[in-house]
Amino acid sequence: MLGWQRFTMSVVHARIGMLVAATACWGAGTVVSKHLLGSVEPLTLLPVQLAASCLFLLAAVSLGTARVARPRHAAWFAALGMLNPGLAYALGLLGLTSVTASMSVLLWAVEPVLILVLAAGLLRERVPLAVAAAVGSAVIGVVFVVYRPGATGDAAGVALTLAAVGACALYTILTRRLSFDDASLTVVLVQQIAALGFAVVLATVWQAAGGVGWSTASMTAGTWFGAAASGVLYYGAAFWFYLAGLRAGPAWAAGGLLPLVPVFGLAFASLAGERLELRQWLGAALVIAATLGVSMRRGPGRRDEPAHRSP
Repeated sequence: MLGWQRFTMSVVHARIGMLVAATACWGAGTVVSKHLLGSVEPLTLLPVQLAASCLFLLAAVSLGTARVARPRHAAWFAALGMLNPGLAYALGLLGLTSVTASMSVLLWAVEPVLILVLAAGLLRERVPLAVAAAVGSAVIGVVFVVYRPGATGDAAGVALTLAAVGACALYTILTRRLSFDDASLTVVLVQQIAALGFAVVLATVWQAAGGVGWSTASMTAGTWFGAAASGVLYYGAAFWFYLAGLRAGPAWAAGGLLPLVPVFGLAFASLAGERLELRQWLGAALVIAATLGVSMRRGPGRRDEPAHRSP
């Protein structure tokens, strides 16, 4: 019994480590992407980042021993990839053009709350009251971290951003429902190849409709490198870590750690020379304390959970 308990705790710690690593990658990728959006069109940046991510994942698969996803599952994984990061991040980038960055992050703070609601409603997961309270506290901490006077946006931008948030939350729930046995690495690869195809088609259609879908002429070598590096972090590594953590635990546990993303973003921004205010440090401390509370609540593992089957 003692040996089983030690094994269970090691699995829990590994899962939490994977999820925290995912939030760190998203936080770092956000800082780089925000800088790049000053010189690269959003719908150009997305496929460039996804292409770099796919190359990274292909290299990792070729060097590893992970088995390729079965065809029956591959179709579902591809559909989820078109949902997120395909549709979700396209909507988010388009929304960012008409809302301030602070407003965008505030709207994204809704995601962990939405995941908890959907996990309870669709997956029938029992969300501990302490976890719900901790996530609520973390969201308040995010507000302290990112809010700035003048955080505004028009109705269309807010709607696009909220649609992106909803797509990301739904992605977490549907991925958890599949209860996949395939290696996380190959699952992410299938998803991101599908997302890349979606992003290429979207940019091409947008360009044909008179918008700016493709604009690579002004991209310097440094811009290409930054786009590739942020793509590996933001999509390749982050989603790989996230799925590895998600497959081993309840959806609410994964959602409860997402408020760490802006905290890591804040930390990387401070390393880049951005000066932080006292309220931001206090907000970051609140988020960290709240997410520690979430991580200490060990939800049922795969062994104890009812099996969720793919639709």
